[in-house]
Amino acid sequence: MTSESQTGSTTHSPGEAGGPWHTIRETMQACMQCGTCTGSCVNAHAMDYTPRQMWRLVQLDDKAELFHSKTFWLCSTCYYCTLRCPRGLPLTETIGALKRTAVAEGYLDESASIKFYQAFLDSVRRYGRVRETEMMARYFMALKDPIKPMQFTSLGVKLLLKGKLHPQVPRFFGTGKLEALFRKAREVEANP
Repeated sequence: MTSESQTGSTTHSPGEAGGPWHTIRETMQACMQCGTCTGSCVNAHAMDYTPRQMWRLVQLDDKAELFHSKTFWLCSTCYYCTLRCPRGLPLTETIGALKRTAVAEGYLDESASIKFYQAFLDSVRRYGRVRETEMMARYFMALKDPIKPMQFTSLGVKLLLKGKLHPQVPRFFGTGKLEALFRKAREVEANP
């Protein structure tokens, strides 16, 4: 027997016992909504919900509203919120779990920040480091917007002239070890 809860215009069942969302909700039930996480967050100004509001959405079991926001994607994993939380909650790890859950449950939208994140990781996987030129080319191709790259032309030229942008970067030694690290991370994510 499952009880239905309604938040806003979304009707859904409470988190399934044992699933990642259930674990996230159980963790955040101890949050007393003091706002220390928001006061500590260096990216709060760019978020559509503050970290405190995001944790409240978790407590209210409002997955749809939470996963359609960009708040948890903007976390820079600085750990300030975790360090300063008076309850000692693992907030940064919980944000990582939110990201994994959003991807696993199909809430991953096609926003520019996610495409940038994917282009960045692809570059690191291939070369063992970020190859800025190729990463940005892949990012702009993923955006499918021919005007967007033109907005960054002057910045690209300045970086190139100052020697900060290298068209060809050699492969980093030991990329096989790096691929093993990515493989292990995928295994850990699949079996938390």
